[in-house]
Amino acid sequence: MSSFYDFKPVDKTGKEIDFAKFKGKVVLIVNTASKCGFTPQYGGLETLYKDLRAKYGEDVEFLGFPCNQFGSQEPGTNDTIQEFCQLNYGVSFPIMGKIDVNGDDASPLYAWLKEQKSGLLGLKRIKWNFEKFLIGRDGNVIERWGSITKPEALEKPIVDALAVKA
Repeated sequence: MSSFYDFKPVDKTGKEIDFAKFKGKVVLIVNTASKCGFTPQYGGLETLYKDLRAKYGEDVEFLGFPCNQFGSQEPGTNDTIQEFCQLNYGVSFPIMGKIDVNGDDASPLYAWLKEQKSGLLGLKRIKWNFEKFLIGRDGNVIERWGSITKPEALEKPIVDALAVKA
């Protein structure tokens, strides 16, 4: 895959989602987990998502990708993950189907994201839950943040990306 828009990962029901539908939008991608010390970031992500959607409409999208590779902190099924996110954090942005982000079975999307933007010290692998990637309107990775970066710190970079016309 050579472009963000070439990917077709599956949603919570196993249905392929064609990322071509995100052309011209700014997209935040986050690998998530329900039983992690960073799980409260769901609340911050939801607040930021609602605020940005109120101001910029469908020009911005967030996508959560549950992953069980870090301390088995996402053991549930896609259904239980959805229920957890809704009940505990009122998450309204799409939570996709559970994936691997590292290793031989890593999602092709995550393999591509890591190639586009290395993490701390040039490392490509995802270090933990709640790493974030910002995709610009042109489909290129603008930035990558580690788990400790709080959602509220992402508002300015997202707004800056929204200011760039496709």
